[in-house]
Amino acid sequence: MAEKLRIALAGLGTVGAGVIKLLVQNQALIERRAGRGIEIVAVSARDRARDRGVDLSAMEWVDDTAALATRDDVDAVVELIGGSDGPALTLARAALSRGKAFVTANKAMLAHHGLELAAAAEAANTALKYEAAVAGGIPVIKGLREGAAANAIDHVYGVLNGTCNYILTTMESEGRDFTEVLGEAQALGYAEADPSFDIDGVDAAHKLAILSSLAFGTEVDFGSIQITGIRHVLAADIAEAAALGFRVRLVGFGEAGSKGLFQRVHPCMVPIGHPLAHVTGSLNAVVAEGNFVGRLLFQGRGAGEGPTASAVVADLIDIARGEYGPAFGMPVKSLSHAKVAPAGERRGRSYLRFTVADRPGVLAELTAAMRDAGVSIESLIQRGAAEDGSVLLVMVTHEGPERCVMAALEKLEGSPSLLGAPMLMHILAN
Repeated sequence: MAEKLRIALAGLGTVGAGVIKLLVQNQALIERRAGRGIEIVAVSARDRARDRGVDLSAMEWVDDTAALATRDDVDAVVELIGGSDGPALTLARAALSRGKAFVTANKAMLAHHGLELAAAAEAANTALKYEAAVAGGIPVIKGLREGAAANAIDHVYGVLNGTCNYILTTMESEGRDFTEVLGEAQALGYAEADPSFDIDGVDAAHKLAILSSLAFGTEVDFGSIQITGIRHVLAADIAEAAALGFRVRLVGFGEAGSKGLFQRVHPCMVPIGHPLAHVTGSLNAVVAEGNFVGRLLFQGRGAGEGPTASAVVADLIDIARGEYGPAFGMPVKSLSHAKVAPAGERRGRSYLRFTVADRPGVLAELTAAMRDAGVSIESLIQRGAAEDGSVLLVMVTHEGPERCVMAALEKLEGSPSLLGAPMLMHILAN
């Protein structure tokens, strides 16, 4: 059997400890599949004294994380620190410049610096692997980069953040409001103390930027993603969705076409018959539509110790086998620089929720704004007045250009009839 693949591991949080546990527990199986052993020789983390529930005695502790990349007894570096810049990026640059294979679960770093790191890996003829960066243990990166490599993919989209999905599906099943469910998610450990990256859609956008590059052969372009989170979704929106035959999901959506690359993270109304409508709890799911293979659905646990560690070790097995390949499915120089497709020309149906004053003329004002902007209303629902005198009014539009809906909302800006900002959710096509 070939010599062992020697690993340096940076970051000993939940996932880092999970990688060690997995390599120990499945050692014999991993050796058979990899064709050689995989051994962690050095580790680095912030707190040397912390008990992580794993045996570190056979591994050398290194205080300076960047020094892991300079060791002669290391063939590959695993980065589980996190953050788009700082120590993680320093380590990535150092490891790749020295020809060491690099494995990361860091979607933020890849979304912002992926092209640079992929080019460095190619220049050094080494591997940049990141299966764990998108959808945890779901093998969507390998599925798009290898399994669907022969297909032209027009769309890639999915439920990409487990925290948001847990909150929305709990609101759905229990009829509670966002703030209450978020607090519970934080208490249970499903949401961070500062949940902004999750609930504001940034985490999902990082993952979408990576998926779009893989699916469409385009440069990673995080900056062009339109991002809206779930902070302003009400229990009333969830209830109206159910009455209309939809479920609310935060969807990251990418599309490549003649008008350019379109990317958006946004709460969507998902038809009850669509696979994403049945993705519940903290699960993730990704849909890709290829011209020969048709619709592909990848679904499973998108985070946590076990699934994420599984994806990291799968990448290490590939490296042990000598299976490298370009990080984004083709050499960096072959990735196209796609123009940004205008959202306004996209056609679709929309859900609009208004909180309005309960007085005559309000409905006429709203419908006139829609008429003047060229928006055709499919259905209109008005609920009874709340104790504070406000009324919820919901519209579903017929299919039409998105610019018309945006023009209508602009006409209504500043109207004294509106008691809060309108809620817009696009309706996902079945």
